[in-house]
Amino acid sequence: MENFRNLLTIFFFFSLSLLYTCLFPCVDSISTVGFHDQLRQHAGSRTVALRTKPEKYLRLRVGAPFKIALFADLHFGEDAWTDWGPRQDVNSIRVMSNVLSYETPVANASLYWDLAISPTRARGIPWATVFGNHDDAAFEWPMEWFSPPGIPRLRCPVSNSSCLGEEECSFRGTSRLDLIKNEIKHNELSHSRNGPKELWPSVSNYVLNLTSPEDTNSPVVFLYFLDSGGGSYPQVISSAQAEWFNSTTRMINPDSRVPEIIFWHIPSTAYKKVAPVFGIHKPCVGSINRERVAAQEAETGIMKLLVERPSVKAVFVGHNHGLDWCCPYKQLWLCFARHTGYGGYGGWPRGARILEITQKPFSLRSWIRMEDGRVHSEVVLTP
Repeated sequence: MENFRNLLTIFFFFSLSLLYTCLFPCVDSISTVGFHDQLRQHAGSRTVALRTKPEKYLRLRVGAPFKIALFADLHFGEDAWTDWGPRQDVNSIRVMSNVLSYETPVANASLYWDLAISPTRARGIPWATVFGNHDDAAFEWPMEWFSPPGIPRLRCPVSNSSCLGEEECSFRGTSRLDLIKNEIKHNELSHSRNGPKELWPSVSNYVLNLTSPEDTNSPVVFLYFLDSGGGSYPQVISSAQAEWFNSTTRMINPDSRVPEIIFWHIPSTAYKKVAPVFGIHKPCVGSINRERVAAQEAETGIMKLLVERPSVKAVFVGHNHGLDWCCPYKQLWLCFARHTGYGGYGGWPRGARILEITQKPFSLRSWIRMEDGRVHSEVVLTP
């Protein structure tokens, strides 16, 4: 277990594609250890504690780097009514399990969520999530369920529906808020947050603080998570989210002394400006560049804030399965993860982006770890 204490898994681009769930009465029951007084009072921000005994702190170990594994575009629950869909879920779990093994020496939407987090949970590795563009999609009725007269046959297995009685079934989409509250309530290792209420329906907006091994009140890096929309609302990081980020950074990191790393799912329009053409050439680093950037619908100010903060080192996104590059943009880096799940489009080999953080001096290094163990596209993202 000791070797996992400096690894955080980020399911920050979940992209579940089919959501129908038994809903639970959920409350935010997470208790917090080691807050700064300011952080404790600020909605959506949190100094995280790794849920391992006896310390219960998420912090660097002396002399050891801190790793983050990014699992992107998992697409759990696709074609759940066929043989193909469940096989892809099994394959996706295998990718995550293999990546975690190489990087460490040692019923419903909630059902699929539980399957997706099972490789990291089984190893005692904490995680955090940020939503993607499929995560609160409406239930999609498959055409093959319909009989010739046009009346759907009743198929309501307990694991695939919201069941109110033996013969009463309700198929419905699951909201972002229901999903993340359920995750928080039932998973001690989860460090996800449902964010400030004034930003809803944008949900996964929060900040985690990785602390020094000597002092839990001494931050090493702030990890920001932003909900880039999709599903039930536009694919955009709103001006309200940008203002939340601005006010949070001014309060907890006013002099930009502490490095900041940003995660969201759908790339901003800035990614189009730096996208490589005809292959990947320096200063960009990566291995696949097989499609155009599918960017957010609009830019409402978040990128302007990021480029004005010297503390922001990099932004990490998913969404485009055929892209895995990192390119510099002004003083920061814009990076894609690697397509992890076997669902969704594209037949490119699966893998995950790994980040490695060291404290003294601070450095951020990244590479791609493939399902078969190969490593490529290593890049240092700090000067």
